[in-house]
Amino acid sequence: MTALRTGNRAMFWRIVRRLLGANRGRLFVILLALGAGAAVTAALLNLQVDAKRRLTSEFRTFGANVLVTPRDSNSRGLQPGASTLDSSLYNRIPQSNGDDLVAKASLLYGIVRVTPWNGGGETSDTRGATSAVLVGYQFFGTDLADIFPSTIVAEPQGRELMGVDAGIRVSSCELGEELAKRLGVQIQQTIKLQANGSDVICFINRIRRFGGPEDSQILIWLDAAQELLKQKDRSSVIALNVPGNPTSVQRYVSQLQSWMPDVDVRPVRQFTEGEAKIYNRISGLLTATVLIVLLLTGLCVMAAMTNVAMERRNDVGLMKAIGGATRRVLRLFVMEAALLGLAGGLFGAAAGILLSIWLGKQVFGVAAQPRLIVYPVSVALTTIVAILSAYPLRRLASVRPASVFRGEA
Repeated sequence: MTALRTGNRAMFWRIVRRLLGANRGRLFVILLALGAGAAVTAALLNLQVDAKRRLTSEFRTFGANVLVTPRDSNSRGLQPGASTLDSSLYNRIPQSNGDDLVAKASLLYGIVRVTPWNGGGETSDTRGATSAVLVGYQFFGTDLADIFPSTIVAEPQGRELMGVDAGIRVSSCELGEELAKRLGVQIQQTIKLQANGSDVICFINRIRRFGGPEDSQILIWLDAAQELLKQKDRSSVIALNVPGNPTSVQRYVSQLQSWMPDVDVRPVRQFTEGEAKIYNRISGLLTATVLIVLLLTGLCVMAAMTNVAMERRNDVGLMKAIGGATRRVLRLFVMEAALLGLAGGLFGAAAGILLSIWLGKQVFGVAAQPRLIVYPVSVALTTIVAILSAYPLRRLASVRPASVFRGEA
């Protein structure tokens, strides 16, 4: 019995090889159609997956997308507010969302008087004082620009602090470009901050360009700001840059809301909703195009298979006449279609991924990154299309051997 099964299996694959090589011209046309369909499918799917990840990373460059604010706060962004938070909340916020790092900053806002300082205990007479918004911050992440999108205009190569009077606290700070111009100061110079009867000497170690109202603000360490503003262990808002797609971000927000019910945790909706809308439109367009390509590929293969069915009626009649079951005969042709789909998918999907890299560079200005998940999905879709396109071969099930031998087929 085992020998019989082995012989049947060997004969099955021998017949399949003969079927594949019976008409090499038609074989080439079918492989070309399946390969082209697989290439376009893989290219579009790779662009779709890459667009999702790129949109997520690009929207993160806009800064904080989740805010933790006091329950009675009317603040809708990173702006000063009368209400404050307990600074201990900062340490309760998870530092990751899945495998991705969450950038977070505890911020305290206040108004201070800013005076240029000459380093010798006297303010300069040639430059006037001004009022400015002070932002005290405690930060976790790779760069403060994750919370405040900005570019560094100037920073020192070496940080040598100028001498100041004993008894006056010294802290490093960063200035917005507009405020630095208004004060006429540069990096490695000092300014004096005054509020609530307290003084802090600030050593300027960076000047940033924000492109908004932050250009007139001062960034300083949170503990120095709390002492200057008389707000010990308090902060105005906690800003988070949470990576991930909109669903993942919303899940993270829901967790924070359950852990901290006494404060407001809300996403910055123009970012999360904007990201979702853009990706949904791109995804919908690419998905519809993939379906159309697969449909056209299937129609091309189906037309070729219809001709194959007409040509193989005599072969099928002979197989049935010598005892071949209809189920086994049809299995031969389905296997032929599956092998053609697999071969076309393997080569076409590889070409499609390379095509997507070129398309991304030409259309979006940035080469798309190859996504490994796209390759097996494209091959599987092409194989399924090839098998479904073999439907005309079911007509061979109705062939009667007697009719074939009489020449009626």
